[in-house]
Amino acid sequence: QVQLVESGGGLVQAGGSLRLSCAASGRTFSSYAMGWFRQAPGKERQFVAAISSSGGNIDYSGSVKGRFTISRDNAKSTVYLQMNRLKPEDTAAYYCAARRGYLSSVNVYEYDYWGQGTQVTVSS
Repeated sequence: QVQLVESGGGLVQAGGSLRLSCAASGRTFSSYAMGWFRQAPGKERQFVAAISSSGGNIDYSGSVKGRFTISRDNAKSTVYLQMNRLKPEDTAAYYCAARRGYLSSVNVYEYDYWGQGTQVTVSS
């Protein structure tokens, strides 16, 4: 069992930055690939970024590539999402997720554990 707790969301002006953190419980964090997803009201949850268990493979959605950076610290059992040059369309609840094994995935259904989410609101 893995419990995930996100933090770092908030209200920011367009062009600003936020850093999300996701702290995982348990001693097996390094055995899980991790992903960040987001969900705006009335929309489906969508892939944002993912990182393999070792950190060696990283994927981004096209809408955030070049602006967001995913990273992980296995010693701290934490995954991060640095978000720069934020846009109003980035407004959503952001969720981190854990997937057993090395490989990450862009598919929301392939993750085993989810956090409760943290709200990011970008004003224009």
